[in-house]
Amino acid sequence: MKKLIVCSSAVGLAALLTGCVSPLGPSGSIVGTIYTDVSGAGGATSNTGSSKKGEACSTGIIGVATGDSSIQAACANGGITKIHHVDYHVMSVLGVYAKTTTTVYGE
Repeated sequence: MKKLIVCSSAVGLAALLTGCVSPLGPSGSIVGTIYTDVSGAGGATSNTGSSKKGEACSTGIIGVATGDSSIQAACANGGITKIHHVDYHVMSVLGVYAKTTTTVYGE
């Protein structure tokens, strides 16, 4: 019985220390345990010109995530029909708060 209590306590402690919310997006693959603030490219196309910019964000707080940080939402927010390139920005604090921003440039 004592071993069961010790193992259960260890698993519970590990779950608490790993956090509840993880950042998304290609840049989200690099995650700091305490703090993460990374940006990266999501891709580019052969379309020329990038006079318009659209952004879409999603956030997560203590295991509850909301928002739409998809490329489609960013295009709609910027009125973009031809994508030139996509960037991501991911920020996370202690796995308790996370925010992902997708920025699309194009025409």
